[in-house]
Parts: sequence; C-alpha cells; structure tokens
Amino acid sequence: MKHTYLKLMALLFATIVYAQSGHIMQGVGSVNMSMGGAATGQALDISGALQWNPASISSFDENILKFDIGFFYSSPELRASFPENFLWQPDDFGPGSPGSPAVMGVTEDDRGMSLLPNIAFVWSKPESKHTFGVSAFGISGFGVTFPEDNNVPFDMDFNPNPNWNPNDSNPINWPQPFGFGRIESNYMLLQVGFTWAYELSDKFSIGIQPNIDWAALELMPNPTAVPAELMPGAWFYPKTDNATALGFGAQVGVYYDSGSGFKAGASYKSPQSFGDFEFENTYPDGSTGENKFNMDYPAIYSVGLGYSAGDVDLALDYRLVDYENTDGFSTTGWTQTASVAGFGWENISIVSAGIQYKGIEDLPLRLGYTYSTNPIPDEVAFFNTPATAIIKNAFQFGLSYEVSDAVRLDGVFHYGTSSGDTSGPILSPEAIMPGNPLGALPGTEVAYDMTTSMVMVGLNYTFKPKESED
Repeated sequence: MKHTYLKLMALLFATIVYAQSGHIMQGVGSVNMSMGGAATGQALDISGALQWNPASISSFDENILKFDIGFFYSSPELRASFPENFLWQPDDFGPGSPGSPAVMGVTEDDRGMSLLPNIAFVWSKPESKHTFGVSAFGISGFGVTFPEDNNVPFDMDFNPNPNWNPNDSNPINWPQPFGFGRIESNYMLLQVGFTWAYELSDKFSIGIQPNIDWAALELMPNPTAVPAELMPGAWFYPKTDNATALGFGAQVGVYYDSGSGFKAGASYKSPQSFGDFEFENTYPDGSTGENKFNMDYPAIYSVGLGYSAGDVDLALDYRLVDYENTDGFSTTGWTQTASVAGFGWENISIVSAGIQYKGIEDLPLRLGYTYSTNPIPDEVAFFNTPATAIIKNAFQFGLSYEVSDAVRLDGVFHYGTSSGDTSGPILSPEAIMPGNPLGALPGTEVAYDMTTSMVMVGLNYTFKPKESED
C-alpha cells in the first residue's frame, strides 16, 4: 500500500519530459518560471523560495498555500546518417553491384502533452523569527518516444530490400539488431522538502531543507543491460519495466535583505543519493534478466542578486550543476559486456534573469530568460538519445491577477529552444580499438534538437487572521 501511494504521488507531481537545464527544472511554479527561475536572491513567491534558497522563506510572514499546474509540450527530433558504401561495398552482392548509398532519416517524437503540477505551503507569524515550509515538486525529468523506422535495407535474413528508400530512413530507429528500434524513456523525480528558516537579524537569515526523493526510470530498449546474442552476430537489448528508487539529500542557504531594495542569497543543494534502479528486463525472444543501474541527482551551487524599487523587482541567478561527480552521469562508454556505463555529462552553468513590473493595479507583469550550457559532449551524443531534451535558451512571459488580499491567480507562457543540434558519431562496441575507445563509426552521425512550450497557471492563497470583534 505504501509503495502504491508513493507511486501515485510521483505520477501526480513529477515532471515527465521537462528537462530544461540538463535534466533539471529551470524553475518551479508560475511566478518563478516567469522570472526565468531566478529566486536565490529575490523571493517573490514561496515556490521559487523553497526550490532555490530555503533561507529566503523568512521573507514571508503569513501562512501561504501555492498550487500550480502546467500543460507542457515538446517537439524533439532525432536524426542519423551513414556515408556511402557504409552498409556494403561495391561487388559485395556480385560483380558490378553498386555500393550502398548514403543514408539519412529524421524521427519525430510522438509523446504529446504532459502535465506538470507543484504544491507548496509556508507558515509563519509576523513576530516570529522562525518560518517553516513543506513542498512537493517535480524537480527533474526527461523522456522521449521515437517510433521504430521499418524502412530498412535488409530483412531479418540480411537480404537486400528492393523497396528501401535511403533518403528517408533513420538507422538509429531501425529494428534490432540493425538499430535500436523504438526508443522510449521516462524519468521522473519527485522531491518532498521540509524547510526551516531562522532570522539571525532583521536583514540576515539562514535556512535548511532535508529532502526525501522518489524517482522512476523506464528505458526501451535498456542500454544499461547486457545485450543477448539471439542470432549469430546479432545482439538485442531488452525492454524493461518501470524501476523506482528512493533518495535523500539536503539544501542549505543564506539570505540577505538590506531593507533598502538590495537583496542577495546563496544556497547549496547536496547530491541526492539514490539506491539502485533494479530493472526487470525482457528480451525479444521472451527470455528475462535483471540488472541494476545507479543514477543520483547532482549537487547544485546557486548565488543570486535581487533589487526592488517602486514598481520594479529584478532578479539574477547563477548556478553550477555538478554532473561530473554524480553517479550515472560521471561515467560513460561501453562496459566489457557491451552495456552502457553512463551518460557522460559535463558540468553546466545556468544563468536566470527576470523582471517584474507592478505599475498596473492588481496585475503584475513579468519577463524571464534562462540560459544553460549543454552537458552532453559531442563524442557521447549517441549514448544520450533517450535524454535529448536539452534547452539552451528559454523565454517566459507571466502575469498575476490579485483577486483579493487573500487570493492571487498566476500564469506564465514558456518557449524554449536547444538553439542547434547536439551531434556526434554513432558508436559501436565492436569498433573499439586503441585510439577509438568509444567505438565511433567513421562518417556516421546522430543528432537531435528540440523546442518546448508550456502554459502554466497557479493559485496563491494567503490565510488571513480573523479580525476580533470588540
């Protein structure tokens, strides 16, 4: 019963495909998203404060409930190509037979829309130095669905297909063992945080947030498993069930509010350490097997500045995401059994900026921008085809409507783009040799890019004390 409850919670709150900065959410909730995710040094709403700097919730002196839901759509494309004479050489099928033509194909994702809910609550009293919060956020995720391409050059007996069209044929999505067939992934991470902030003075606060994490990962095919040789010289990777893992970590922060407009903050989110994903694998011939794969959540270092004057609020954040010391991301390459050791990601930098204008009565307006470097090196782009959702530039426009002193409605529109391809050679363990440790196939290429769009709406409710009667 407990496992079922956790799974339902994760399905409700965790992000499915929302991989903005690496596989990390660029922001949480309508207000924080509309500020580009900047909140470490400027606490405009409780969701952004709880996500990026636990100390900053000391800015709120009332009991506040926040709920947001986003309607998210992405459009990744996966491309791959082979050079001429790669599949077969001239005369391979008899004297005078031509060599293989160049091959190129594009596969579009057909996943559709995903929902993105988040919930947060903060309680405090104006005269108290203590502020408490609890949150349930989907802070990380990726996922794609690239259909199998059956426009292939051979049948299963390796006989040439006379109807094959090499100009519209994606070798990555050819059926196994020629390619990987249908590529599908789902990763989601739900984080429940319990936050405490303490005001050391009227200008300086500290905060701490222990976290409990729940993650689910599904891969088809599963490249972390040992492939099976189901036909002579033909290797097949299995499909797998939805494996889950529990994790734990923490976040600490400091926050400074000068009282004259200038604000600053810094926070450190520790690595979220997970147990192993235990996959139950099924191979195409019906045989089964098991394997384990560990994937933690990286440490994040954040610093931020804020400034508020009159009707304008400004926010600027910088983050460093430490993928290079995170299990599942720090290693890469093929194992001795032809499984994939890890994603091989590099550290990334994220810059978030936002402005809020409050000059229109009851209608604050916001603009936000987020820039992120790409964690995927070109040489390992092939290993990351199940996690293609890398967004370099993201733009947001948001607004709020203050219905009353207690109720505020929030909204944001997001558009993101990878601003170019992530590309590299197709890799094969059979091609590994000195000077080519990843098994890069000369002249081949795999590439992917994407755009994202989202509409998110939210409700902010402030619990007002009842006025006493004289």
